[in-house]
Amino acid sequence: MKNNLKLFAIASVLLFPTMLSAQGTIEDYKRALSLPEKYKNAVPNANITPRWIDDSRKFWYVRDTPDGEEYVVVDAEKKQRTTMPDTMKTRLLEERKNFQWRSDQYWAERDEQRTGDSIPSPDKKYMAFIKNSNVYVKDVATGKEKALSTDGAPGEYYSAYIQWSPDSRKVASLKIRPAEKQYFYMIESSPSDQLQPKLHKREYAKPGDALPFSVPCIFHVEDGKVVSPSTKLFTSQYDVDRLEWDKDSRNLMFDYNQRGHQVYRVLELSAETGVVRTVIEETSDTYVNYTRYYKYNLKSGKETIWMSERDNWNHLYLIDRSSGKVKQQITKGEWYVRDVIHVDEDKRQIYFSANGMVENEDPYFIRYYSIKMDGTGLTCLTPEEGMHTAWFSKDIRYFVDKWSKVDMAPKTVLRNAKDGKILMTLEECDLANLKEMGWIAPETFVAKGRDGKTDIWGVIFRPTNFDPDKKYPVLEYIYSGPGSAYTPKAFRALQYYHQIIAELGFIVVQCDGMTTSFRSKAFESVCYKNLKDAGFPDRIPWIKAAAEKYPYMDIERVGIFGGSAGGQEAMAAVLFHPEFYKAAYAGCGCHDNRMDKIWWNEQWMGYPVDSSYIACSNVENAHLLTRPLMLMVGELDDNVDPASTMQAVNALIKAKKEFELVVVPGINHTLGGEFGDRKRYDFFVKHLLNVTPPDWNVINTP
Repeated sequence: MKNNLKLFAIASVLLFPTMLSAQGTIEDYKRALSLPEKYKNAVPNANITPRWIDDSRKFWYVRDTPDGEEYVVVDAEKKQRTTMPDTMKTRLLEERKNFQWRSDQYWAERDEQRTGDSIPSPDKKYMAFIKNSNVYVKDVATGKEKALSTDGAPGEYYSAYIQWSPDSRKVASLKIRPAEKQYFYMIESSPSDQLQPKLHKREYAKPGDALPFSVPCIFHVEDGKVVSPSTKLFTSQYDVDRLEWDKDSRNLMFDYNQRGHQVYRVLELSAETGVVRTVIEETSDTYVNYTRYYKYNLKSGKETIWMSERDNWNHLYLIDRSSGKVKQQITKGEWYVRDVIHVDEDKRQIYFSANGMVENEDPYFIRYYSIKMDGTGLTCLTPEEGMHTAWFSKDIRYFVDKWSKVDMAPKTVLRNAKDGKILMTLEECDLANLKEMGWIAPETFVAKGRDGKTDIWGVIFRPTNFDPDKKYPVLEYIYSGPGSAYTPKAFRALQYYHQIIAELGFIVVQCDGMTTSFRSKAFESVCYKNLKDAGFPDRIPWIKAAAEKYPYMDIERVGIFGGSAGGQEAMAAVLFHPEFYKAAYAGCGCHDNRMDKIWWNEQWMGYPVDSSYIACSNVENAHLLTRPLMLMVGELDDNVDPASTMQAVNALIKAKKEFELVVVPGINHTLGGEFGDRKRYDFFVKHLLNVTPPDWNVINTP
């Protein structure tokens, strides 16, 4: 009898995989879907956002109370907090209600600079403007107009963004030779205002497309002299911009970003001789990370503060304008400057944020600092461990500081900007209520990456009914696009994409492997011409290390999901690493970098378009698919061309591969919205839990 029972148990495991787990049930789904509402107000005052009032030393914010929202005004000078007067509250609410985003320009549409307002000279004697594609000035007193250029035409015209010299004797404008615009098209199948579908068109440059060519020109107003320089130092253009006169009106400074982004120059054009010289030059055998751009020209005209990764870390340098040489590396070390908050020229002091300066903690935590321009006097203004966000008063005497960690509630205080001393506590949150609801904090986890030396940092999410005696499949949420880091660092009661799906019976993880930012240039530059790397050689050992510590993580059942760049990477995971990743959900992905926006892809994949684009293409490599894959796309995605997903679909069909496709009408660039979420939940329940997903008609029944 015992042998028969043993045989029956073995047969049950082999023949009826749904008996392996009770996870993924209707109860799990309902509990998961209830979390957003359940946690909505569980931690009062976790989302404080102060706003300084004009030039005063007062600020206001909205705090949560048992009776609803309370508008609070704080006087930083007096360290007093009062309830906002009703008249002030009414005015602020009206301002919020009346604010509208008035720009109708699509984000990828290039500004042609053909039209603009007339620009008055500093002495108010002239107005400069564009007429018939040429630069004109008008004498304000007499009304007489004069053409400063005569060679402008619709096919090669002068920019309307005219720059007057401080002495009112010269104007500068870019002469622009436009390039043919490129577009992509979307069909809106189910518009709300008509039965028939609509065709939408978007301007959208892609890698390899032609770009405009610009030449800065200077016009002397009185004698009609025209200065049109040689383009030798800015010939292969991605962009030429940031025209800026020096204080004595002798030279015009402008920036040149070379196509392919391996050279970036700050150039200076002499208004008298037309000679162009290099003031600052950045070069790289991979790419100059121009998205980290920061330049501040001091009023003396002799020095520039410049941000650069030239020593492998993002730091601030003091540049001598006349020689172009570094006078002082202001910040230095194996850490990363994030943003410059303020430059105090009188005190020669800089306020900035940075991460990675404190040893033996998460290197992504942001803190705020001040430092002298000679590199001395480095002062940490926010010493507490955690992810800090600061709001400074206009005079930089005070700032509001809020900090937290994924497992620590926010604390918000008012500080003195001179030394960071806490002047008063504004709000301190409590997690007791959240924990009573069953909330389990995400765990920060660190393990070595591909080289066995570099620490890779991530987080682990567990379901609220977690049982360490069970085995859980692992789901990785991925977004590995370079240019930022993506793993949560600050507190949120609900990390939506992580916690909800974890409730269905998964351990959900996310980490920042190499190819992401804010560590070092070498850490990020692994992505160069190799976006398919996506940090997988770091992610895989990181997950394995977590599973070694926590045996309930079943790394024989690892899935992956993501959207946008994460969608590309999720599909790449099952194409290039099917031995580890057993199923993937890829939302709104750019599956071939030749199909995506020019600025993202030429930055990381280089120019001209070469074989590396093919090697990284999910479309070209679709024939490698051996694991379950669900592709999702919104038909109105105007961030990533929807055709990119459909080309992957076409390649999979031609390769006779099995997969699932979800096309959602009317939605833009998302992971699929509510319907996409449902399909993603069911997909992983089916393929990793080996359970038939429950009927959504039953789940949605009150």
